[in-house]
Amino acid sequence: MPPKTGHFIAIDGIDGVGKSTQIQGLERLLRELGMEFITTRDPGSSEIGRRLRALLLESRLTMHRRTEAMLFMASRCEMVETTIRPTLASGKSVISDRFLLANVVYQSVSDGLTGVSPDLLWQMGGLANGGVRPDLTLLLDMPAEQAMRRIEGPADRMESRGAEYMELVRQSFLAELPRASPFTAVINAARSPEEVQAEIRTEVENYLSAST
Repeated sequence: MPPKTGHFIAIDGIDGVGKSTQIQGLERLLRELGMEFITTRDPGSSEIGRRLRALLLESRLTMHRRTEAMLFMASRCEMVETTIRPTLASGKSVISDRFLLANVVYQSVSDGLTGVSPDLLWQMGGLANGGVRPDLTLLLDMPAEQAMRRIEGPADRMESRGAEYMELVRQSFLAELPRASPFTAVINAARSPEEVQAEIRTEVENYLSAST
């Protein structure tokens, strides 16, 4: 594989923090900077990923946490090998709506079932991803109760676990974030979309300056 020249940026956080809106803003920023890029969604962005996403998030199946974790890993492995790795190798950049950090957090936090240890999930993820990880991870953060009030439509399997579970997930995101990427930033998402986007732009520009 030739030296990577593209940049890999992930945006993460609990549901309801505004990832979709801020990803659109990040896309505008990269266009302004003249960068070629693609945007992916984890799980998803491949036929296998779409089918696994439906199984993991849109069904009400009960499964062991290790089973759940490995299905997420399988979806990401396919996305890495068919989309992310080739894109980065071509010199283009990647924006990812979630990545391994979310997998570690959601499958390690207990909601009455036994969670998998974060250390084991990071190890599993490194194997599944073939060593690929984001250069920069932006964590959109706000209290879980506030975030859940923003969610429209029926709750998915994760959201249906309730606000108390989601607050534990939020705290785990904050604790595990430093392991996600060489560059990370916590963005206060409990503000206007414009204020959040301004901080994201600053963090991305700082990362790009530091990485050149």
